[in-house]
Parts: sequence; structure tokens; C-alpha cells
Amino acid sequence: MQGVFIGRQPIYDRNQNVFAYELLFRNSKKNFADIENPDQATSQLIVNALTEFGLSNIIGDKLGFINLTRNFINGSFPIPAEQNRLVLEMLEDIELDDSILQGIQRLKKDNYTIALDDFIFHPHLAPLVEIADIIKIDLMALNEQELKQHVEDLSKYPVKLLAEKVETHEEYQKCLDYGFEYFQGYFFCKPDVIAGKKTPANRLALLNLLSKISDPEADVEQIETLIMQDVTLSFRLLRYINSSHYAMDNEISSIKHAIMLLGIETVRSITYLIVVSSIEDKPFELFVTALIRAHMCELIASEVEQGDQAATYFMVGLFSVMDAIMDQPLDQVLAQLPLTMAISNALLKYEGQMGQALLASISYERGKWDELDFSIVDADKISAVYLQALTWCKNFLDTLDSLRAA
Repeated sequence: MQGVFIGRQPIYDRNQNVFAYELLFRNSKKNFADIENPDQATSQLIVNALTEFGLSNIIGDKLGFINLTRNFINGSFPIPAEQNRLVLEMLEDIELDDSILQGIQRLKKDNYTIALDDFIFHPHLAPLVEIADIIKIDLMALNEQELKQHVEDLSKYPVKLLAEKVETHEEYQKCLDYGFEYFQGYFFCKPDVIAGKKTPANRLALLNLLSKISDPEADVEQIETLIMQDVTLSFRLLRYINSSHYAMDNEISSIKHAIMLLGIETVRSITYLIVVSSIEDKPFELFVTALIRAHMCELIASEVEQGDQAATYFMVGLFSVMDAIMDQPLDQVLAQLPLTMAISNALLKYEGQMGQALLASISYERGKWDELDFSIVDADKISAVYLQALTWCKNFLDTLDSLRAA
């Protein structure tokens, strides 16, 4: 995995559930401009996804979108026989000719799902549209009238439309109204701030609990009392600590016992996870994003010799989505929490090592690898950190699901 970056970006359905992930590849510290051989890049992506990283570790039970170059489409390079797991994207800069059309027809006949990336409709492309299953439209490439015209033109074909670069809730709603089936972008990670909208009571209660638990002055007895006041929280926390995730030799029977054995910061972190996971009126992927960021920050803490602050780094990653959870600007949310200036500045300005760890996590998450600060985490380690975070997140969620089902 040395010098190889691989990432994923979620693709959502109309209910904001994850439908698939687009898989991203880079072969250096720089971004896409450094890919001199696109065929080699696609080959390396497939090799990494299927072997070194493991496709299931990256996309779970979802589909994976991968970009294909001309030589993959015309059959010069092999494509894995993963028809039930991969969506093959034809890039927008591939010129349509007989060999490409025949290649797409062959892949379709082989039962692959076909997507056209960053598509701009022209009549001569109609034969491609007739074959395609999904057409991706970049919202930033079209004005309002052009977008409407594209939707109208493509409605004549049996294809599903995917809106790319959906950055706001307003854009998501607009595309919903236009009939798009799928959505890709960071709208779910941003607050839906509407003047006069009342914050739901469950989220106010969440913020109040987080505020009290986050208080650096709170001692063991106070933390124990806070957690025990919520019977459901106490039950979930003890069940999680006693699960196979921690593999304790002896059962932990009380919150105080947990704090004394695991430490107050570890119990705080587990409590944060359980509290945030209880939010049900937000896209589940928002919680997944928070978990991955939190564990990446935690792992980076050790890389920068801040292992004793790992729990604080974890909290910074987890709290980085609090604006989207609370539907308030992040500075307003943080003003209601008793956080240190260092933590607030890390979250708001990416200051200090905690802030740089968070920025590195977000940059990797979004495939903005040219923005990574490699003085914080080495280029050869950041992919391993990301993969560890994905695996940890999956294990945590599997443990939660098993506890709920028991």
C-alpha cells in the first residue's frame, strides 16, 4: 500500500440511505493531475480494492463505482468478474466511436451496471444513453435551465439520474423534485439551517448530556451519576463494554466499575458514541462519517506522539459533525459545550495538532489528498489509518446491531 491512496465517497438514494460508494484512487501525495497513466491507475485501484484493502472492507454490502478508461472498455485490460458488486463508469472525456460502443454493449451483456460520468447530453450520444443504467450529472457544470433540459431529454430513456456535487440541502431537495434517484456530495455533512425552525427535543437533550459529560472538571462520581440518570444509556454502555468488542475477562457490573477499570476518558468516548448513535432523524451515513473521523484522529494522535490525548482527538473527530446533527452553525453548537479553547480552535479553525489531525481525516475522506499535511501523518501511513478506521467502524456498528438484536 506504500504511496497508494484509496478512498470512497457515498452515493445516496432518495431516502438518504447509502446506495453505493464511488472508489477513488491516487498514486502519490498530489491529486489527480499526478496520474500520468490512467489505465495503470484504474488497474491499481482494482488490485488495491480487491486484494490489499479488500473490497468488502471498503464498501461493505454496497455497490462500488469505478472509473473505466478506454482500454478497459474496449477489452484491452481485464475487469474483475464482480458484476453484482461493481458499477462501471465511462468517463466523460472518452470519445464515442465504434470500439467504445461495442465495448459498452459487451460489458452490458456481461451483466455489469453501466454509468456515464459527468454526462452532457448530445444527440449523437443517444446510443450510449440507450445502454446505460445510470447517468451522473454534475450540478456545477450546468445552469438551472440546462439542468431542467437535461432531465427532460433523459426522461425519454430508461435510465436513472445521479446528481453529483450536491453541496446543500436546497440542491438535494431541488434534485429530488426533478426526479433524480441518486445523490453524491456533502450536503448531509452540513447543517440544514432554517430560520425559525425549532430544534427537536431529543437533540436538545443530547446536547445537554454531551455538555455535562464533556466538562473537564467532572470527576468520576459526577460522570457516574450523569450516566446512571439515563437508564437506557447505562444499559447500553454496560452491554457494549461487556461485549466481545472489549473481551473483558470478568463482567463489568456498574458504571463506576467501568470508569475505574477503563478510565474516565474511555468511558466518555463510549458514551459519546452511544449518545450520538441514538439520533434517528439524520442520515445514518452522518454517524458513520463521525465514527471514521473520530477513529482516524485517535490513530493519528499516536502517530504524533500524543497517545495520552487519544480520547480528546477522538472527541474532536466525533464532534466535527455536530453542526449537521444539531442543524446549527458549529460555533453556536460549541458555545454550548464546556470545551477548551484548544478543542474549539481545532474544530473551528483546524488549529494545533488536533486540528491538523481532523483536517487530515476530512481531506482523506473527501479524496482531497493534495490538501493533506504530511508533517502530521506520513503518506505511507494515512491509507492504513483510513482502512483501520473503516474496519473499526464496521466492527463497532456490528456490535451495536448485535446488542440491539439480543
